[in-house]
Amino acid sequence: MQHWARRLEQEIDGVMRIFGGVQQLREIYKDNRNLFEVQENEPQKLVEKVAGDIESLLDRKVQALKRLADAAETFQKAHRWQDNIKEEDIIYYDAKADAELDDPESEDVERGSKSSSLRLDFIEDPNFKNKVNYSYTAVQIPTDIYKGSTVILNELNWTEALENVFIENRRQDPTLLWQVFGSATGVTRYYPATSWRAPKKIDLYDVRRRPWYIQGASSPKDMVIIVDVSGSVSGLTLKLMKTSVCEMLDTLSDDDYVNVASFNEKAQPVSCFTHLVQANVRNKKVFKEAVQGMVAKGTTGYKAGFEYAFDQLQNSNITRANCNKMIMMFTDGGEDRVQDVFEKYNWPNRTVRVFTFSVGQHNYDVTPLQWMACTNKGYYFEIPSIGAIRINTQEYLDVLGRPMVLAGKEAKQVQWTNVYEDALGLGLVVTGTLPVFNLTQDGPGEKKNQLILGVMGIDVALSDIKRLTPNYTLGANGYVFAIDLNGYVLLHPNLKPQTTNFREPVTLDFLDAELEDENKEEIRRSMIDGNKGHKQIRTLVKSLDERYIDEVIRNYTWVPIRSTNYSLGLVLPPYSTFYLQANLSDQILQVKYFEFLLPSSFESEGHVFIAPREYCKDLNASDNNTEFLKNFIELMEKVTPDSKQCNNFLLHNLILDTGITQQLVERVWRDQDLNTYSLLAVFAATDGGITRVFPNKAAEDWTENPEPFNASFYRRSLDNHGYIFKPPHQDTLLRPLELENDTVGVLVSTAVELSLSGRTLRPAVVGVKLDLEAWAEKFKVLASNRTHQDQPQKCGPNSHCEMDCEVNNEDLLCVLIDDGGFLVLSNQNHQWEQVGRFFSEVDANLMLALYNNSFYTRKESYDYQAACAPQPPGNLGAAPRGVFVPTIADFLNLAWWTSAAAWSLFQQLLYGLVYHSWFQADPAEAEGSPETRESSCVMKQTQYYFGSVNASYNAIIDCGNCSRLFHAQRLTNTNLLFVVAEKPLCSQCEAGRLLQKETHSDGPEQCELVQRPRYRRGPHICFDYNATEDTSDCGRGASFPPSLGVLVSLQLLLLLGLPPRPQPQVHARAASHRL
Repeated sequence: MQHWARRLEQEIDGVMRIFGGVQQLREIYKDNRNLFEVQENEPQKLVEKVAGDIESLLDRKVQALKRLADAAETFQKAHRWQDNIKEEDIIYYDAKADAELDDPESEDVERGSKSSSLRLDFIEDPNFKNKVNYSYTAVQIPTDIYKGSTVILNELNWTEALENVFIENRRQDPTLLWQVFGSATGVTRYYPATSWRAPKKIDLYDVRRRPWYIQGASSPKDMVIIVDVSGSVSGLTLKLMKTSVCEMLDTLSDDDYVNVASFNEKAQPVSCFTHLVQANVRNKKVFKEAVQGMVAKGTTGYKAGFEYAFDQLQNSNITRANCNKMIMMFTDGGEDRVQDVFEKYNWPNRTVRVFTFSVGQHNYDVTPLQWMACTNKGYYFEIPSIGAIRINTQEYLDVLGRPMVLAGKEAKQVQWTNVYEDALGLGLVVTGTLPVFNLTQDGPGEKKNQLILGVMGIDVALSDIKRLTPNYTLGANGYVFAIDLNGYVLLHPNLKPQTTNFREPVTLDFLDAELEDENKEEIRRSMIDGNKGHKQIRTLVKSLDERYIDEVIRNYTWVPIRSTNYSLGLVLPPYSTFYLQANLSDQILQVKYFEFLLPSSFESEGHVFIAPREYCKDLNASDNNTEFLKNFIELMEKVTPDSKQCNNFLLHNLILDTGITQQLVERVWRDQDLNTYSLLAVFAATDGGITRVFPNKAAEDWTENPEPFNASFYRRSLDNHGYIFKPPHQDTLLRPLELENDTVGVLVSTAVELSLSGRTLRPAVVGVKLDLEAWAEKFKVLASNRTHQDQPQKCGPNSHCEMDCEVNNEDLLCVLIDDGGFLVLSNQNHQWEQVGRFFSEVDANLMLALYNNSFYTRKESYDYQAACAPQPPGNLGAAPRGVFVPTIADFLNLAWWTSAAAWSLFQQLLYGLVYHSWFQADPAEAEGSPETRESSCVMKQTQYYFGSVNASYNAIIDCGNCSRLFHAQRLTNTNLLFVVAEKPLCSQCEAGRLLQKETHSDGPEQCELVQRPRYRRGPHICFDYNATEDTSDCGRGASFPPSLGVLVSLQLLLLLGLPPRPQPQVHARAASHRL
């Protein structure tokens, strides 16, 4: 077998030396040494420059934010409250007006709205990816807020003055994107004006629930939610509580910590989390699922619930926010004030705020609940029906904002958010936020107002930040990344969410964006701590097509981005320390090389694909490379490579590489007969963006990415020494390869390493494309005992000669498998169509043996950015989820019609259409996504790579009477494993099958992960206490008695079975509360 292996190695090496042209390409580069310079990437200087550029970009947004916040506070202070203000008095552009006018069933059309909404004209702006109007602001008001209420009209009145400040900000900085004021009343005023992206279903957007608003409106939180599940909690009330807890969780961000417990006589956590955990997306999902399992029984025991909550908040042995501490209690009522518990745990300092929520319709005395909240610096809320849930589960933020307002200028600090999806279509953004305070006083000598007016925000698109980073000088495997204090990536080549939910931030941890190891944990911690650093590490990287793992050396360099919570890192392979910069000052040479890009030259010089880069501002992009090349040539006939509107570095390097690869055709490829060695094509790809494929006809079957930096073969060849085989990708769900003449090929590539004046770099990759059928036959001959053209001699088990892969193919299985475990070549004709498949799908028994004998190592990881098809809705039964259906006896009972149950049912039906999740199985539908839209999910990925065994190895697969002997040996200077095995005699060993295919997963067990949380740091500032805070405003009860008209309507609804129309809910917050 070793003899066969040497023959295979020699054949591969011989073909690559003759046709690959590695040595000849080195000589071509040296012959053209006067046409380029070798430049150095100095990591420390590079990363500091980029960090400084990002800091300058963000600082310009900070100045605009401060002007806006100061102006808002001034305008509101000067505004006079108007009790008798009318809708027709306020003229503004209602961002949802166009959609509502198109919808004859909208509430405004139905009510005959009197609001004077402007009709605007819009122009397309590529920066916003939207049509905008620069002369006006737009206003968005949540669906469940009545836009004609006095509070809203006054808010619209004073915020109108912000329009001129928005416009002036844009004049000073034309690069500004969305400028937004999110009001604590729920009104959003943003600039420039654009129509709202109204969903197909009910629009539930409320600025107060956006990640950027929550982060700007209060300091981080440690929250314990306790839910009364005693027997008195009726079925409907329990449903309300479950929904309320889920809505409360949505008001928390990754800077917050939370736990949820239920209580009756005893208290216990609803999930597997036994302590406060970070309120990230995955932990909140665990809570939301666990809450649905709560069951009501037993008697109410407030003491058990509060003692559990205080113990949670006093646990100092865990990671937590260490800022605002609070307990949120949901109950249907009770008489115990548990004063002794508060005296023991919270008085006299009252460091923990208590918020109480009376849920459902009942006749209990609410005074104890009010007292608990008022004596513990909290607030009392009532949630009589589903329509009150959203507003009352977010109003606590006003209370938490009090210390921030009272701190004044000290609290006016800009914070930058996590990455999230912009609701207006801008894509992934970060937002700078600044709180806006109410500076009014109730009268001379009165106490200072302590209410937050809202949050000012300015978006920065990630694409704008990315433009500040070097793209093509770092090589195919070098990159820049940035993380925040949570370790989430702001920039990273692997930050590619397949689908986004605008309600949730995009939280991809650095250790999930890359393959985690101890070195990266150390780098991440140092970056979060705001340190500078540099470290060379040996690590694993996943290939671009996510099929392979390579062990590589990388240099990491990092610095903090001043005035932000971000840190910037640079990753460079050692071979990317230097790069080529073309210097084509000779215009005659420019023209000569440029001619080799013309399609008229392809027949003699081979087909050229050019990387679709942004060479010039006026170059029209296209996904079709032929069309892109045509656009490029047309533009180059109008401008020169030295034009100011073009990227001279990219253009000069592209044209240089066009000439250099043409010389390779001239010196090597044109004079060779590819058919002699059964080659379909030869090719070269370069850092400059050229991929030349020879002969021209081979380009018809060329499927690799025209951008070399995005081509898996290119990046892997740079990271590995020797010849890298890449079989055609086959999905097990697709039909097998169709082995037609000259169509199916196996790519073999290798990097070209240059050494110029002691500086080493790899500016190109060359290779060949093997004809699969012809090489499968050649493989049999090379792995046989015949020499030259001798006729093969068949050997049997009882003969004196040795068996081989050619004549004994009925008895022996001979295969070449690549380093990812994919079949490359086989001596079995029926397996040719399986080339490119994971070998376990071809011979599970043998692949398992190779894995068990350490020829392969397995690496498992999770892709948190995957998209999955929506699950079909479950059977909802005869009634919508969570709806109480009265019995016939109830209908016949007159007392029932005047009961709280009937009234609560009416309100539940009333808001059912607005809160779509109440009636449907999938709460995401309320966002208005199309039914077929994919949703984000977690996928488990498994890759295999070569293990520790390098030498030839023999082993027996022990299957009793069906044992198999196999031999395996790595082929030198390749990524191939040569395996010869006896064919299986029976199928008793088919037990184990290794899986490589990506599979749907719930991800790692969250209950275990929270026991070893990743390192993070919260924001540097905390405002949770101010001695001058006035806590007297702590909530009052309100009754909602049903009127006779309502009862009649209810009766008709129930008898006729007609779906109710949603009615507006007026959140009549007292004027003194807000303005």
